[in-house]
Amino acid sequence: MGSGYHPDESYNEVYAEEVPAARSLDYQVPRWCYTLNIQDGEATCYSPRGGNYHSSLGTRCELSCDRGFRLIGRRSVQCLPSRRWSGTAYCRQMRCHALPFITSGTYTCTNGVLLDSRCDYSCSSGYHLEGDRSRICMEDGRWSGGEPVCVDIDPPKIRCPHSREKMAEPEKLTARVYWDPPVVKDSADGTITRVTLRGPEPGSHFPEGEHVIRYTAYDRAYNRASCKFIVKVQVRRCPILKPPQHGYLTCTSAGDNYGATCEYHCDGGYEREGTPSRVCQSSRQWSGSPPICTRMKINVNVNSAAGLLDQFFEKQRLLIVSAPDPSNRYYKMQISMLQQSTCGLDLRHVTIIELVGQPPQEVGRIREQQLSASIIEELRQFQRLTRSYFNMVLIDKQGIDRERYMEPVTPEEIFTFIDDYLLSNQELAQRREQRDICE
Repeated sequence: MGSGYHPDESYNEVYAEEVPAARSLDYQVPRWCYTLNIQDGEATCYSPRGGNYHSSLGTRCELSCDRGFRLIGRRSVQCLPSRRWSGTAYCRQMRCHALPFITSGTYTCTNGVLLDSRCDYSCSSGYHLEGDRSRICMEDGRWSGGEPVCVDIDPPKIRCPHSREKMAEPEKLTARVYWDPPVVKDSADGTITRVTLRGPEPGSHFPEGEHVIRYTAYDRAYNRASCKFIVKVQVRRCPILKPPQHGYLTCTSAGDNYGATCEYHCDGGYEREGTPSRVCQSSRQWSGSPPICTRMKINVNVNSAAGLLDQFFEKQRLLIVSAPDPSNRYYKMQISMLQQSTCGLDLRHVTIIELVGQPPQEVGRIREQQLSASIIEELRQFQRLTRSYFNMVLIDKQGIDRERYMEPVTPEEIFTFIDDYLLSNQELAQRREQRDICE
């Protein structure tokens, strides 16, 4: 309808329409150019004719856009003699770029990517947001703040087995303990990189007492969590046994734990009366009753030397001293030294037999007991002991001739020989405990 400007709705801009040139310029025509109408914006015009004229020849218009829109084109246009405006412009809605998604998180926006739209960030379960929680689309087309990140700072969830208590097995001071592995779960991506154990493995033998077992789990972000439980092992124990007077004990295991066996032994020259051993029972009481050690009874009223020697088999060593008469210098010297060393002889389980003199006045004795003439003769023949001069023989617990002497020897020499060659392992251990008992 006539010449001038009109809006194009599809492009939202103003433009000049081709019109035939006027024959003459007329500043009095109120609508020389088409009236400006910019969608989502405003045209502020100044005409030479006054404020009521908005499209007369020479009118200058300043173009601007509403908030949220950006002007594309000329900011200022003028109505020309050609009945065209000097330029074109339109208002385009302002937008920010689409925000990228963040790893292990998301965001929601109030109005998409348009001006003043606010986008709020959140993280998946198990993650925490570091950075700006919200960003706003600003007038310059950029988002406020910076892009946040979701970080896994939550430790894994770990649950250990329950604490447990177990009794040691018979004759042992340990117990074998089993358990299931801990239950581990990561609160973020579910990935557990490793689980470490501080303490013995399941199925290990644990000694008496309390033991702390600790597990530690690590996730992909190196967060860790630990749990612990207690393994307690108890040993059933009986009251500690006292060794018998004139004797000693040898025990298995710890000597007082369930299943341990203690054997009673008597010192040299003593015999056990009663049960040889006792066992620690599950009731924490010892079986049987304690035996006693009594002085060894020697029966000299036997029919043969063999019957006499059998009484000492595996119990006592014998030192048989032979002399031609009681006044023999070697005999008196030897007996004097032996009488001063009775403690050492008893410790080494040595019994002395004396064969002194000539028949029919010949004397044979063990301690204070006299031997018959027939036993004396059999002993001399059996051990090849002459009446002609001083001689002496040391016999071990198995009845074997171990050493002969033709002159007196000190008790220390006899003791050294016995300690070096004749003691059993049990006797060696006993000797170490009683090293200074005779001093």
